[in-house]
Amino acid sequence: MKKILLSGGAGFIGSHIAVELRNSGFEPILIDNFSNSERSVAQGISKITGFEEHIHEYDCRDSSGLLKLTQDIGQIEGIIHLAAFKAVGESVANPLKYYDNNIGSMVGVLRIAEELNIKNVVFSSSCTVYGSPESKEVKEDLPHLEAYSPYGVTKQVCERMLEDLSQRINRAKFVSLRYFNPIGAHPSGLIGELPIGTPNNLVPYMTQTAAGLRDKLTVYGDNYETPDGTCVRDYIHVSDLALAHVSALDFAMKKMDSHHEVFNIGTGKGQSVMDIITTFKETNSLDFPVEIGERRPGDVPSIYANVDKANSQLGWKAKYSLKDALEHAWKWQTSL
Repeated sequence: MKKILLSGGAGFIGSHIAVELRNSGFEPILIDNFSNSERSVAQGISKITGFEEHIHEYDCRDSSGLLKLTQDIGQIEGIIHLAAFKAVGESVANPLKYYDNNIGSMVGVLRIAEELNIKNVVFSSSCTVYGSPESKEVKEDLPHLEAYSPYGVTKQVCERMLEDLSQRINRAKFVSLRYFNPIGAHPSGLIGELPIGTPNNLVPYMTQTAAGLRDKLTVYGDNYETPDGTCVRDYIHVSDLALAHVSALDFAMKKMDSHHEVFNIGTGKGQSVMDIITTFKETNSLDFPVEIGERRPGDVPSIYANVDKANSQLGWKAKYSLKDALEHAWKWQTSL
């Protein structure tokens, strides 16, 4: 069973990737520093996979600690690197926190890859690398514009690091997956998004409001140049996103030459914030107060993915519907 080092393995996306790695015959080696996740997540992953999963507590910036861990557990065939802070608004308010953690973590992981001669690396990138392009449907060959937030800048820098190293290290196979907006939860309801403190993302804030944990949901701006004035995004089910990582890992392992490849991972459809709220209420027969607030710094008005490249080259395509994702998100919320 090939071992895959998975950083951020206790997080929302990482826990779902751990499940899909197991389903595909890999052994995930999970690491997390628990700065924005809970140790209890391991129990949910274990119930789904049937394996007793352990999450090793390490910070990816501690390359010496990671090196000792990997030497103890044996040969690593690949790395999936997720560990990073991810809130656009917080990055605007506290940019140094994001530069230190997100770029420092990438440096630490790549040092391990170089030291142990690990050739297959999949990186958790983001659609924020595109900035605010004129075309709302973006393709991978679109030149990077200025990122709207320090978070987006860190993803641009990390992609550049992979590009540079792919040209220097023999047979280095790097894949950057440019996520759009992950939502939902595992259909079992055993794992899902579990933010520490006040959620920064729409769906967990919405589910907590519906559950009575928040007084109201605030929509940040309704005067954008979009059909209903609210921001438009490409919302993808987290389990579909998790499967894309397995496909990307397989893609890298089959390649013989050095390369850095990028793929958009989304549904290819744009949905507004109000679309999400309305669909969530209708799907789950719920209601809760919603108010319109000021625009939030760092938010791009509209962006969604062209996913032709991922469909054709990775053999991957999103399968879950928006209703599925919002139903599963509510199932997860009610299980807490």
